[in-house]
Amino acid sequence: MTDLPPLGLYVHWPYCARICPYCDFNVALDRRPGESAALAQAIRDDLRAQAALIGPRKLVSIFFGGGTPSLMDPAWIGAIIEDAKAIWPFEENLEITLETNPTDAESGLFRAFFDSGVIRLSLGIQALDDPSLVFLGRNHGADEARRAAGMAGLIFPRLSLDLIYARPGQTERGWTEELKAALDLGAEHISPYQLTIEAGTPFDLAVRRGAFAPADPDLAANLYETTQTVLGGAGLSAYEVSNHALGPAARSRHNLVYWRGEDYLGVGPGAHGRLTTAEGRIATETARAIPAYIARVRDIGIGLEVSQRLNPIEAAEERLLLGLRVDEGVPLIDLTALTLERLEDLRSGGFVELRDGRIIATAVGRPVLDRVIAELIV
Repeated sequence: MTDLPPLGLYVHWPYCARICPYCDFNVALDRRPGESAALAQAIRDDLRAQAALIGPRKLVSIFFGGGTPSLMDPAWIGAIIEDAKAIWPFEENLEITLETNPTDAESGLFRAFFDSGVIRLSLGIQALDDPSLVFLGRNHGADEARRAAGMAGLIFPRLSLDLIYARPGQTERGWTEELKAALDLGAEHISPYQLTIEAGTPFDLAVRRGAFAPADPDLAANLYETTQTVLGGAGLSAYEVSNHALGPAARSRHNLVYWRGEDYLGVGPGAHGRLTTAEGRIATETARAIPAYIARVRDIGIGLEVSQRLNPIEAAEERLLLGLRVDEGVPLIDLTALTLERLEDLRSGGFVELRDGRIIATAVGRPVLDRVIAELIV
């Protein structure tokens, strides 16, 4: 079993109680009676169908994302987990993560989620002051977030917190205090993400009409450096550009599947997957619309709508794009399809380093990683 290639399973639950104005994920309100139960069954059926298409794997992680998967019936979560465990051999310390919002209603189900098999909770607190939460369109308050984090810490062996920075009016001092307050909540993992304005979102429209302006780039850079200083000083190292963990054991195994270029299977509406086969690296995607996904699984037997082989350059570019985000970098052997003409220039400029056969982004290169990657694949 130890020789089997690792596999992550991503389960996409698209429903939300409220659509956040910054979100461009595949999400929806649950407005059709009976649809969510039908979707849960379709996900189980699709899981078995997709698993039949791939060779033996060792399951290392299950991630329930969305959307808001904590709106699922805990029994559905447990059934999907048991299905996956019945299909594949799995690691003894199999990481099973559930994303949730810190509303009182959802935190009331934490024990049921744990009993269903979830061991790691990813809590989207996003901010710790009420005006910011209102701006972000969240349906919880700061006190709810603190209560939820405290309760989660008592129930789950592993806890991660999501935060959003570079919000309008935010200062370095204010962000420092907010990070310290988040640290006081006791999570082993904190993911601070810079607010980005995605095309077509309500925030995009608001910016276009002048309702607010994105953070000044220099301020955003300073807030990023503040994040490194505060969290790093507390022992949460930045093992990835936007993810800090209290030691290697606290790192997200599922996200490392993505960043290391390992295989993952995606089920649920619009879920993506990457699988290594005899034909090469395969990119998969399921039907995006919820009714279409349910119907496809029912009528065809599988939710996959796209299954496309990546050519060697596409596969190498994706490997570089994701792998440079982590502190371990990317093995050069995975990038042989690329010329990397600017590699030496970037190395001499201090943006990347070569170590043990790997290319690694430095502390100077990480804040401008998009530019570094663009230079490498030009």
